[in-house]
Amino acid sequence: MNTRRQKKLIHEGHYAAEVEVELIESDEGWSPYLSLQAAEKLDEVRRALRVADMQRATQLARVFELTPVNA
Repeated sequence: MNTRRQKKLIHEGHYAAEVEVELIESDEGWSPYLSLQAAEKLDEVRRALRVADMQRATQLARVFELTPVNA
């Protein structure tokens, strides 16, 4: 079983976050997959963005504010 780091993007409201997680690669079953800790980290960042808790969100991820582009 090997692990590798990857960045996942999540979107909530008018915010987006780049979260670094660890993927587990194995020869059995579905691979690669997230560890339980990585899935919980993604959920925590999503919850923080939902309630606009930028202090917590920025502790766990790189956060961006999305703005519309008028064409």
